Amino acid sequence: MQFISNTKIDFIGKRKFSFAISALITIIGLFGALQIATNKANMGIDFSGGTSVQVAFTHPVEQEKVHKVLTAELHKEVSLQEISGGNRLLVKVGKSGADSLNVADSITGRLQTEFPDNAFVVESSNKVGPSIGDKLKKDTLQAVALSMVGIVLYIAWRFDFNFGIGAVAATLHDVLAMIALFLLLDKEVNLLFITAILTIAGYSLTDTVVIFDRIRENLNRSVLEAKGELFNRSINEVLPRTIITSLTTFLAAISLYLFGGDAIGDFALALVAGIVIATYSSIFIASPIVLELEQRDDAKRLARRETPGEPKSDSEQRRT
Repeated sequence: MQFISNTKIDFIGKRKFSFAISALITIIGLFGALQIATNKANMGIDFSGGTSVQVAFTHPVEQEKVHKVLTAELHKEVSLQEISGGNRLLVKVGKSGADSLNVADSITGRLQTEFPDNAFVVESSNKVGPSIGDKLKKDTLQAVALSMVGIVLYIAWRFDFNFGIGAVAATLHDVLAMIALFLLLDKEVNLLFITAILTIAGYSLTDTVVIFDRIRENLNRSVLEAKGELFNRSINEVLPRTIITSLTTFLAAISLYLFGGDAIGDFALALVAGIVIATYSSIFIASPIVLELEQRDDAKRLARRETPGEPKSDSEQRRT
């Protein structure tokens, strides 16, 4: 299964280019996060509040006709999601269209009137109030923030504080990149999307830790090797593992996207994109950031050593 071996790719040498690309992605992601925070993005009813009704027809129906009928009935924008070949439809009405307590009854009543020859059953009906949606959004932001803090603490304890900063930067980059993707594609932001974000954050951290572990091993073994070369060698040594892991996970995610149906289509899309983004960030973002921090610390230590009469700290003595 080792498709490649003994690679000597200069990943570190391309860090300025990768930083520029990631900076653009981060800016778009931050704009998207601001849109989400102010409810200006394409928010699902999980966060914005509203009503959802899933109906199963005996025969397939034309989605455009259903949309036109319900929009005329409710006088508000209605979104439809097709499930299982057209026999099932998930109807969603935002909180602006949920002024009445009987939105679900209005939907089913109108469908019965317009499609008398196509019987249907209501499989599920849910209503989320705006206060519940706001609480879900707040809890989601707290969950993401706490996960970032946990990553810093774990990596700082397991490796070094600089490694913790690199891991958090890469993970935050992945989160913002996925937000940027959904913003550009105008995809709905719902709880499934948040689940995908947290899943990819964990995947990204796992991939990053593997590279960090090899870097740490080589740092302990090769004292005289230039750090830039050492980081490059470490990434190349684990590159076969990174590619195999990412490829197999990608195949599972793309299968979900292609054959999993519309119900989890956006979730699967987030996983597919997230795996690619996480693999990129663990190589081109996390490790180069740690290298920059390590080189900055080395420069400071060298400057202190050259200052006469200034005693060395215990950590500097151990490094020496």
